[in-house]
Amino acid sequence: MNLKQLSEILGLSQTTVSRALNGYPEVSEGTRIRVQAAADKHGYRPNSRAKGLATGRSMVIGHVIPSSSQHEMVNPIFGDFVAGAARTYAEYNYDMMFTHAPDTSIEDSYRSLFNRGVVDGVVLQGPKVDEPRISVLSRMGVPFIVHGRSTCAKGAYDWIDVNNQRSFERATRFLIDLGHRRIALINGLEDMDFAQRRRSGYVAALEEAGIALDPCLLRSAEMTEIYGHQTACEMLKLDDPPTAILASSIISAVGVRRALEDNGLKMGRDVSVIAHDDELSYMRNGMDVPIFTATRSSVRHAGELAAEMLIERINAPNDPPKTCLLEAELVVGSSTGPAPQRA
Repeated sequence: MNLKQLSEILGLSQTTVSRALNGYPEVSEGTRIRVQAAADKHGYRPNSRAKGLATGRSMVIGHVIPSSSQHEMVNPIFGDFVAGAARTYAEYNYDMMFTHAPDTSIEDSYRSLFNRGVVDGVVLQGPKVDEPRISVLSRMGVPFIVHGRSTCAKGAYDWIDVNNQRSFERATRFLIDLGHRRIALINGLEDMDFAQRRRSGYVAALEEAGIALDPCLLRSAEMTEIYGHQTACEMLKLDDPPTAILASSIISAVGVRRALEDNGLKMGRDVSVIAHDDELSYMRNGMDVPIFTATRSSVRHAGELAAEMLIERINAPNDPPKTCLLEAELVVGSSTGPAPQRA
């Protein structure tokens, strides 16, 4: 069964049938229901290419990876987000495309994609505190959504983000309530917006409790296991080492755990650790009992929601900008405990 045959059965044009199946607002609800029922009955499944020819769209969503962000491609967080987005794309008969853009010609790369009709919209991931890609895409007037936010961005735009500031403020308070006063933050790269917000939450909780901020307990770098291990080892050698560590990723938290073991310390007894775990599909935080106390937010679910919001933007380009702020859950595991008594 192809589009032409289904159209003949219904006595409608191919364009009308295609638009009905794609949820275009100009098609009446009655027609949409009738077309969908016929498609289900006859086992019709539109392919993206035929659908694009009928609607004038490419039926492709673009993910443009700048040169400076190529490391994201091998990050499990990136993979989970894309997996979630891909599920939604499939539901709406969209395909996904990855492409590379040199940092010096990002605007040219985006313009080329849209001018050639290669994509109908793009997803922007890993926004910085001052993210130039947002202003570029806003100026172009094309459909896009940001996974995250940019503090310095001007004007409104579509975004989905987790409440990083609140989650790290809550995590820091949890450690303070356990009696910890020497709390370290092993953060991500602080030109990234999420990392700045996490630091702000950490600082706010310390200030609220009257605990002085110690620069020796702050680190910022790409969130790898090696970074977590090396940084924790350095901090444990301080004259007054931390009794608790906040890690911005479960990946770096695994490195922190290894550092504690290397130094003959037990996680949760000698040093407490809280991770931001993101419910990674291939790096689960334990089974019945979580290994790490964690601020948990499903990045896969965020990918599903972001894709849906972007498709809504493609279908209704003049609607007001939409935003979605997800709250992280604080899950208590075996990695935290009361602050140890020190001589």
